Amino acid sequence: MSEEHDIVCRCEEVTREEIMEAIRLGDDSLDAIKKRTRAGMGFCQGRTCRRLIVQILSAYHHMPPDHFLPGSIRMPIAPIALRLLASTVDGDTDDPSKT
Repeated sequence: MSEEHDIVCRCEEVTREEIMEAIRLGDDSLDAIKKRTRAGMGFCQGRTCRRLIVQILSAYHHMPPDHFLPGSIRMPIAPIALRLLASTVDGDTDDPSKT
């Protein structure tokens, strides 16, 4: 299997060739590549593929990786428990079954 068929974004199954095609079409940022290919929109929200995409962009444009970071990050950065969202300031929950 050639390198172009390597999966870069496992969540959305985006290949290196799809990333390269997006770059050749003028996408020169993480956000632009994300919009065209969905790389970074999966379950991990780019925590796995972001650095790989930055490496590809950096090599293609002969620029340092810092030039392409950070890109947009959607909250929450890490998964949180729903009970944290459901709790109130005083620690009670809004669960009607407990009243």
